[in-house]
Amino acid sequence: MATSAQWRRSVLAGMPRGQLADMQRARLLSAMVDAACELGYANVTVADVIRRARVSRKTFYGLFDDRDDCMVAAFEMALAEGRAIALDAYAKESNWCDRVRAALAALLALMDQKPEFAELLLIEVFAAGEPVMERRAEVLAELARIVDRARAIEASRQPSEVTAEGIVGGVLAVLHKRVREASDKPLASLLGPLMSIIVLPYLGPRAANRELARPIPAAEVSTQRPRPTRGDLLDGLDMRLTYRTMRALVAIAEQPGASNREVARACGIIDQGQISKLLSRLERLALIENQGEGQRRGAPNAWHLTPRGIEFDKIAGVRPLLVV
Repeated sequence: MATSAQWRRSVLAGMPRGQLADMQRARLLSAMVDAACELGYANVTVADVIRRARVSRKTFYGLFDDRDDCMVAAFEMALAEGRAIALDAYAKESNWCDRVRAALAALLALMDQKPEFAELLLIEVFAAGEPVMERRAEVLAELARIVDRARAIEASRQPSEVTAEGIVGGVLAVLHKRVREASDKPLASLLGPLMSIIVLPYLGPRAANRELARPIPAAEVSTQRPRPTRGDLLDGLDMRLTYRTMRALVAIAEQPGASNREVARACGIIDQGQISKLLSRLERLALIENQGEGQRRGAPNAWHLTPRGIEFDKIAGVRPLLVV
């Protein structure tokens, strides 16, 4: 267990403003994804995004040039997550067919788990402007190159060089249709049919039929595809992610029972009136509670995270983000 001196060093040394900016940026990207999926990107405004992210307009423009710049970053975030998951699955297999199947299964499972990512990557991308479309074209070219590696298989039929492009386009068209229909059927259930499309031109009907017949791992498919979640960690909380708010929470998370003075020191607040207002606000939001005897004259407060505050700490990653 950390001593009081160690705790003070960790908190006082922690949470550079750059880390808070990273956290705010992540919230803005998540808010952009939610707004685009709910409203359609063409209808999204900066006001929609900052309202969901609970940050100021000034913060938004400190991180992004405009709405489109934020959308490009959100698209890159979704791509990065999908690419990492797919490449990890791909690398675990030894041959082209199993590698492609594993990567596709991982992507379908991800889109089932995060329907908002599927909507962003397959639907809203077409309204997102030229920079996003150019990036999409680069991704499609990379996918086509992976599919075309089937040419290296000895039994490959060596179809036309544009075959891989057609395959990628066809797979995306099927997924686009399913996501647009908002079907409850999980995308992972398409693994066999999509794989049969991919292998047919290279390995023939027998291999395509084998892909159709292969069972889908239970871990990859659920009985029903979840709807996109619009929930927000701060739903119902009238607050923004400010430097001092987050630093107060991490102080209490790291030292349960911290007094007003100790929290103020961690936040860099000198005025005791300011720290009292901040703590009172967090208490009203049911993120912290006073278990001390501060009501009695001369007795210090003892602040602890509430169950709601603990959940906030877990989901928002308060301590890993804010303490070095």
